[in-house]
Amino acid sequence: MSASLSTAQELLKTLVGFNTTSAKSNLALIAFVEDYLKSHGIASTLVPSPDGAKADLFATIGPANQGGIGLSGHSDCVPVEGQRWTSDPFTLTERDGKLYGRGTCDMKGFLACVLASVPLFKSRSLKEPVHLIISYDEEVGCTGVRPLIARLGHDLPRPRVIIVGEPTGMAVIDAHKRIDAYRTRVTGREAHSSMPELGVNAIAAAAALIGELERLGADIAAKQNDPRFVPPYSTVCVGTISGGTAHNIVPKTCEFQWQVRSLPSAAPAEVPRDLAAFAKTALLPRMQQVTKDAGIDTETEGSVPAFVAAPASAAVALALALTGAEETSAVSYTTEAGLFEQAGCPSVICGPGNIAQAHAADEYVAIAQLDACMAFLSDLADRLSV
Repeated sequence: MSASLSTAQELLKTLVGFNTTSAKSNLALIAFVEDYLKSHGIASTLVPSPDGAKADLFATIGPANQGGIGLSGHSDCVPVEGQRWTSDPFTLTERDGKLYGRGTCDMKGFLACVLASVPLFKSRSLKEPVHLIISYDEEVGCTGVRPLIARLGHDLPRPRVIIVGEPTGMAVIDAHKRIDAYRTRVTGREAHSSMPELGVNAIAAAAALIGELERLGADIAAKQNDPRFVPPYSTVCVGTISGGTAHNIVPKTCEFQWQVRSLPSAAPAEVPRDLAAFAKTALLPRMQQVTKDAGIDTETEGSVPAFVAAPASAAVALALALTGAEETSAVSYTTEAGLFEQAGCPSVICGPGNIAQAHAADEYVAIAQLDACMAFLSDLADRLSV
């Protein structure tokens, strides 16, 4: 039996039809996958979120023992609001050998290929199991997979290898950067805009902090260089800002969200430490001369660890063998691979699609990439067969 590319496309059509933007539930998609696996005689274990609105799924094909190969992908996707699509983002649309729709590339294309390969895996006498892992809330900090990982080696089997199918163009990725996300809140004092000296302008203070973050980012870029990554240094980015109530009121509050994407070798606490020192010496004394209630507070909103595969990693060796590649690469985006690696599951990243298409309007995956992924999974089935 061989797995069918057309089946993968049909499954991708169904998966894209579920709006699993991270702010929404993924339970309808999980129920579909659970029923699909059940139709092939495969039981699933669900790991619900604390509020019950979402769930991870874990399923095993083959012998019920420890070890095996985990095929891991997330079910959530990013929003489409504010983007200009030329077709319905939740209806799979084919044009010129490309399949368009939200999540096609990141990363429902991989999930569709894995599900289409289930009958193939089932038809083989596997010497070790294949585990399917589908998580939620990867796009908002890789939070959903963590409760599932905590159960590996306990009431769930611990795979000896994890393949995370994020879009890599089917290249073998053995390292990625770390993310630390922050929210900085500035508290000043409101006043009539005709007498600004009576107030503390929170937006102006936030602007000074953002300017300092830009300076810190430039300093990092000048002193770090790891050519495996693009760009070859840690980066700092401010993503949102809000504050003030009216143009004629000195704003009392302002807050902004920002992140640092660090090289695996970098010290992740450096930027928040230096920003706090700048706030303490350059801004707060002047602000607190006007009001003792003035403040600048930064809190961590989440982090995703860097991923660096161990030397002689079994996961990397397997992916190289399956793709025929002779070398690995590193990426600047983050995945769940670092969490699996930290939990003692050797991991590698390899999946269909190009990260340049992820999160964008008219997101797509090339049919040729799905075909390559199906061949990869077919070769995996051959390698695991008795």
